[in-house]
Amino acid sequence: MAGAKGCRRPWEELLAGRVKRQKHNTEREQNLKESAMQLLRRHQNLEDLLLEVEDPPCKKLCPSQLIDCDSAEACSDCSSSFIGSALRDQALRLGVPVAILAARIVACSMEQVCSEPSHPVLLSLEQRKKLSSLLDITQYLLVHNMFSRLSFCQELWRVQSSLLLEAVWRLHVHSIVSLWELLESHPDVQAVTAWLFRNLRLLCEQMEVSCPSDDTTKAMLSDFVQLLILRAFQDNLDLGRTVDPDKMPQVALSVLQRMLSFVLDSLAAGLQESSLAHKAVRCWLDMFSVHVCCVIAPDPLKKFFRHTLVQILTHSPVLKVSDAIQRQKEWSFARTHPLLTSLFRRLFVMLSPKEAVSCLQEVLEEQEVNWQRVLSCVSVLVTCFLEAGQLVRDWVAHLMAVAFESFHLDSMVTAFLIVRQAALEGPAVFPSYADWFKASFGSSSGYHSCSKKALVFLFKFLSDLVPWETPRYLQAHILHPPLVPSKYRCLLGDYVSLARTRLADLKVSLENMGLYEDVSLAGDIAEPHSQAVQDVEKAILMFEHTGKVPVPILEASIFRRSYYMSHFLPALLTPRALPEVPDARAMLIESLRRADKIPPSVYATYRQACATAEKEKPESADPGMGTEPGCVEEALGPLKAALGQLTALMTNPMQYDGPKSECSTRAGLGCPGCPPGGDQGYTPRGGPTPCCSHPQPSCPRVPQ
Repeated sequence: MAGAKGCRRPWEELLAGRVKRQKHNTEREQNLKESAMQLLRRHQNLEDLLLEVEDPPCKKLCPSQLIDCDSAEACSDCSSSFIGSALRDQALRLGVPVAILAARIVACSMEQVCSEPSHPVLLSLEQRKKLSSLLDITQYLLVHNMFSRLSFCQELWRVQSSLLLEAVWRLHVHSIVSLWELLESHPDVQAVTAWLFRNLRLLCEQMEVSCPSDDTTKAMLSDFVQLLILRAFQDNLDLGRTVDPDKMPQVALSVLQRMLSFVLDSLAAGLQESSLAHKAVRCWLDMFSVHVCCVIAPDPLKKFFRHTLVQILTHSPVLKVSDAIQRQKEWSFARTHPLLTSLFRRLFVMLSPKEAVSCLQEVLEEQEVNWQRVLSCVSVLVTCFLEAGQLVRDWVAHLMAVAFESFHLDSMVTAFLIVRQAALEGPAVFPSYADWFKASFGSSSGYHSCSKKALVFLFKFLSDLVPWETPRYLQAHILHPPLVPSKYRCLLGDYVSLARTRLADLKVSLENMGLYEDVSLAGDIAEPHSQAVQDVEKAILMFEHTGKVPVPILEASIFRRSYYMSHFLPALLTPRALPEVPDARAMLIESLRRADKIPPSVYATYRQACATAEKEKPESADPGMGTEPGCVEEALGPLKAALGQLTALMTNPMQYDGPKSECSTRAGLGCPGCPPGGDQGYTPRGGPTPCCSHPQPSCPRVPQ
């Protein structure tokens, strides 16, 4: 009894032991819950797992039921309330939060919806119906706090290989999970950037191929572009909970840069219009249009456009200055790829010409550049904006001043390249290179006139350019040389000798070169006769505008008499039937004769040849047309027929239905390919070409 009494424990000890056992049971319960959670997160078959925990009388809830939108059972049993109740029961049996279980089931359902896709990034009509049903249920779960967004994002990344971009977009649009929540939940920034870039590129490639009339694809791409621009360039943008405030701007900026790099690399490689890459590039560039960007605030949009321009100018800077000097004629506005030209113009809609020139200046001063795109950008600027020409001239003047103040070679090179590029677009938008060179160095107030050191700097620079120079620019330097004091004439003489040697190596005669800088042939060598014909046309055009003999003709008659007498005058004095009222050509010839620039014997021969041409001209022909007799006779028949049809039509316009007229030129009514008045001596801007640009066998203006 005493022993029994000795074994007895007080109530305190007994209660303490019970508390320990209860605490131990609680820890076991918590460990079981954590194990169940880990089991749920593994790649298990959820339907099999639910079968294990369901009682036989209880109906199981499967992912397939959430997306079975066509069955009668879906309309009755699978209502949102039933699914919510079933999820609570299953979560209670599993011992896990209902929000996590719901996220897992919805993610599995999403995987089933996106399985066996018919398109790389888009859903089929059947898949859209199923996804719509799933999204309705998910929204109900969200409203009743039965859905974990974070767990759902993590589960989606586990099945990202089968996740379609349209499904992600619809989650964003329906406010289930925003794009940034989804991207933010991925631990690897590089991986999530690559995933989004790959899907956006596929969307651009497939838009016109698979569903050209589907507005969904355009809305998708527009929404993604707007989201990326806002997240990358808008300050203090509140998008909800963020783990790392710098992560999403980094992802958005990286995706935008990759897409633009893809565009630039594709354009550099050359594109065929039928290729997928061409369609993708055009589709992405359409996102820079006004209707897409108008919903974005001006400040982030301007930052994005400026960043894009900088990336274009600095992407893949593989070309050297020597390459630019030799090849810049290939980078004029007319020869630049239309898609790149379109991109520049859309950027300049938001960026004013002044801002664009400022951006160019900063980039050239601070970074390595792609000279092809820099010079193409200059061409687009001066061609599309009237005020850009003066801005470029001011910029060049600043560069030249800096170059001769500090003898900075980079500023000198940049100034010369920009001037030459702008001059390629013609005198209508920018002065010719020869005029600029003469204005910059042909007087005592030139940049080089401050000191001997400046003179040496200039001629060393020009001499270093000679091995890469084209004949056009060497011609300008020789014919319009810098003005130098007599004691430094040896510097000029050395350069002229070097330039003439270069022309001789190129087998180009300085005496036979044309009077005007031909922007379409800058650097190419033209035959003297064809060059003289172009010079005559330009001289006549300038004479029409000014009423004075152009200065280049007067200079050539003195300093380049060989070319003037052997090529220019014969092209100008081509025999023809003179018009009764003198035209511009006749008046220019008469002005040259009065100025003693045409030898009397040459002029007499020209007048005699014109008189002979006048006698040989048929009386029935129009004096200004120069039509052959056979063509005139051939045209009389169709003309009479056309007049008969016109008379009948005017007599009874409601009932007459005559035969369709043939080519209007056969009826003597002019060529349909020419502008109004084309048969009255119209000459296209590019030079002397036949009036009719649409040759037809029956057209009397086209040589047979």
